[in-house]
Amino acid sequence: MDAAALRAMQAPYKDKYKDAPDAAVITLKAHGSIDESKIACKVETGRALAVAGLHPATGGSGAELCSGDMLLEALVACAGVTLKAVATALEIPLKAGVVRAEGDLDFRGTLGVAKDAPVGFRDIRLTFDIDTDAPQEKIDTLIKLTERYCVIFQTLAKPPALSARVNRV
Repeated sequence: MDAAALRAMQAPYKDKYKDAPDAAVITLKAHGSIDESKIACKVETGRALAVAGLHPATGGSGAELCSGDMLLEALVACAGVTLKAVATALEIPLKAGVVRAEGDLDFRGTLGVAKDAPVGFRDIRLTFDIDTDAPQEKIDTLIKLTERYCVIFQTLAKPPALSARVNRV
């Protein structure tokens, strides 16, 4: 896809959202079922069933997906798609690219071993390895705009209001 095709594909959406800003607000949903026989949650992804369980560092078998890994995978997927879309829009040729995310966790926090240890990632690093002949100033703009428009990156950088509730069934 080239820049013109991308603009043509997105133009009706941009016009619609300019005229009707409320139409741009969409609620995404995820659904998971608690496994009755083991410590796991079956998450319906829309394409397949993902079974998440405890990380081996907390006693898990490693047979199930770790939700921390899934978070990093979501970041990589979002950043990769955003990078490619921005490169296309700016007509920056990418011959190849790899997106990697790494995050540091102190499992003492999630296991309740040390009250001063955080629960969750303490640091996340996102790396782009790209093969391009573009000048450095264009690459800098590409990365800046990728960070700006990547939904997962921005959600992690500026966390939204978060709540939890219980419904008895």
